[in-house]
Amino acid sequence: MSLHELITKRIQQSGGAISVAEYMQLCLAHPDYGYYMCGDPLGEKGDFTTAPEISQLFGEMLGAWLAHQWQVQNSPEHVTLVELGPGRGTLAADMLRATRHVSGFHAALDIHLVETSPSLTSIQQQRLKDSHPRISWHAALNLPPKPLLLVANEFFDALPIRQFAADGTERMVVLADDVLAFSFPDEAVAREVCEPGQEIAAAVARHIAQFGGAALFIDYGYVGGSAGDTLQALKAHRYHRVLCDPGQADVTAHVDFAVLGEITQKNGAKLAGPISQGQFLTQMGIGLRLRQLGEKSDEKQQKTLISGVERLVSPQEMGELFKIMAILPENYQKTEGFDV
Repeated sequence: MSLHELITKRIQQSGGAISVAEYMQLCLAHPDYGYYMCGDPLGEKGDFTTAPEISQLFGEMLGAWLAHQWQVQNSPEHVTLVELGPGRGTLAADMLRATRHVSGFHAALDIHLVETSPSLTSIQQQRLKDSHPRISWHAALNLPPKPLLLVANEFFDALPIRQFAADGTERMVVLADDVLAFSFPDEAVAREVCEPGQEIAAAVARHIAQFGGAALFIDYGYVGGSAGDTLQALKAHRYHRVLCDPGQADVTAHVDFAVLGEITQKNGAKLAGPISQGQFLTQMGIGLRLRQLGEKSDEKQQKTLISGVERLVSPQEMGELFKIMAILPENYQKTEGFDV
């Protein structure tokens, strides 16, 4: 049985319709046919490329930010470092490499990687086997009662969303002559709600408010108002019809950072940002680090470094579309990289 056939059967058994959220969950996380369950979707041979795969400087900047938060919060002896959706482990490897000389930082870390994909877990384990003595893998977020440092890069966009029309009617996936279809057209979508994302943001904010630490959420998304229908699919780095070939393409939606920010504050933590990824990386000194690396590189390596940073910070590339926000303890007054 294919995933298309399984979804068709599910719709028939559910009275003729399933929610967009259930469709996304099946497409991405079905244990046998889900997109993230069945291989490596990243890189040139995959369907999309994330910032850590574009330039090592992305992970270096995030690692420096996290280590700084640890230092200004009195360098706690024990801290949990969590990455949600670690991809190939590239970001974690770059963050750990960039912070290995920060006195006492690595000794304080217990590293938790939250990953549901068996194939990606295997890649991460191979990539990180010599990076740190205490790395464990988890299928869901589970936070020990101690300070938390957390990174979620392109994680929230892959969580299931529900879609609604202006009158509150929920958009569903239905069958039209045995073909998967939406119950109303794209242009009628007025609001999207990501309930799993809200739950995770609330849990992280509550934990940081109680135990201290800091978190970074980085994703493509919007701030304030409604963006309408943002559901999309990618296959081989090209846009793909969302209801075509379920399980064979990456299905995502833009992140509503305004909602995540509201949840952060309602749960007792302080919000920094959201600001653009380009602004954050620039303020963190990515330009200076680029020049330092360039001085030690040949001409070909220099071109690769420069083009990678351009992709990360340019408004025409990822610099403006991608946003970044931080969650901090309530008494925090200022944080590096943000205008607060």
